[in-house]
Amino acid sequence: MQDAPLKIGNALKDLIWPRRCVICHKLVGPSADRLCPACAAAVPEPVSGARRGAHYRRWVSALWYEEPFRASILRFKFNGCRFYADCYGPWLAKAVEARLGRDFDLLTYVAVSSLRRWRRGYDQSALLAKAAGEILGMAPVSTLRKRNRTPQSKTIGHEDRQDNIRGAFQVRNPDAVRGKRVLLIDDVLTTGATVSEASRVLLEAGAKSVDVATLAATEK
Repeated sequence: MQDAPLKIGNALKDLIWPRRCVICHKLVGPSADRLCPACAAAVPEPVSGARRGAHYRRWVSALWYEEPFRASILRFKFNGCRFYADCYGPWLAKAVEARLGRDFDLLTYVAVSSLRRWRRGYDQSALLAKAAGEILGMAPVSTLRKRNRTPQSKTIGHEDRQDNIRGAFQVRNPDAVRGKRVLLIDDVLTTGATVSEASRVLLEAGAKSVDVATLAATEK
């Protein structure tokens, strides 16, 4: 009987805020699933390719940054849909296991600036790292501090992104990364400028190696 109030509360919540599929955003039933059957069957295989940028060894993404996944990720980043990470996490963990393995000592993520985190209410990459880490058996560690500056999504071109991100990160505690094989999580891989700069400062702080896993990647 102790579960009765919780069940009633969840039922009322589903009536007021009907559940929608994380991917296509269509209404789904009041079950625990966040994916409609069609989207659940269409979850793609992990993707990877030639390294973009420098300093890190390998990268993998759970999916390409294209519709309908692109719209889903934008809701996750900008519309307060932080619970999407619970759905994305297993996909990201699957990509890591399939393409990178589990030979890592440290799980960390590309932090957003304090201003961006305050405005948004959360750090999307931290949520992804936590959700994926639960599958991989690793608790994420906050190793990077990012300075407030123009977001990479608002810069155009590879050189502009490189100039904008240079010097953006600082390692909080070098002792936490020294000698470690690092798995670095981010949301979207485009030119690779952001993960390259984050990898550079991690290596300069003493990390043994850095591999990158992102939720999505652009095809170019």
